Amino acid sequence: MKHQPIIIFMPIGIAVNIIGLVINTELNLPLFLDSIGTMLAAATMGPWAGALIGFLSNLIVGLFKTPINIPFGIVNAIIGIVVGYLSRKRGFEDLVTPLLASLILAVICPVIAAPIAVYLFGGVTGGNIDTFYAVLLESGYKIFSSAFLVRIPANLADKLISAYLVMAVIRLLPQDWKGIACSHSRADKRDKHHDNEVTDK
Repeated sequence: MKHQPIIIFMPIGIAVNIIGLVINTELNLPLFLDSIGTMLAAATMGPWAGALIGFLSNLIVGLFKTPINIPFGIVNAIIGIVVGYLSRKRGFEDLVTPLLASLILAVICPVIAAPIAVYLFGGVTGGNIDTFYAVLLESGYKIFSSAFLVRIPANLADKLISAYLVMAVIRLLPQDWKGIACSHSRADKRDKHHDNEVTDK
């Protein structure tokens, strides 16, 4: 990855995020699909690259389509940070790390997004989860509780799909392009090789 400058991957990550958002909107899914590029960038290049790409994606969509997306760039940036740090610690090629990332983000994202939705937009953001938000309101939940609770299953499903898709893509990448996503497996191999050398001696 050191041979592939961030300037090359930045537009790719942003484009993937925007394409995912368009697909989600066109299919009217109760998901987001706007952080796949963020996760891919974070898993290969690190948390701050992922955070930058996540925020810029929302900024671009906000400037050219819907301004509502801009403050939620904070959420997309946090996704990059979480996935990036997990990748530095564990890599992102195994089956467990995407699940771990999804579970963490299913809680963190609503914690950050719900106050933004409520205090800036009254809870209604024009997304496909607004219908479920209205159902919770009609059921007697408070505005903040509705905005928070509706985002937990939506984020869990969204991040599971996104994270495992990213994992599958990373597994197909050339070794030089995987960056920190495979650093954990390389470290394991080095440790095993070192242990074997010690045993042989």
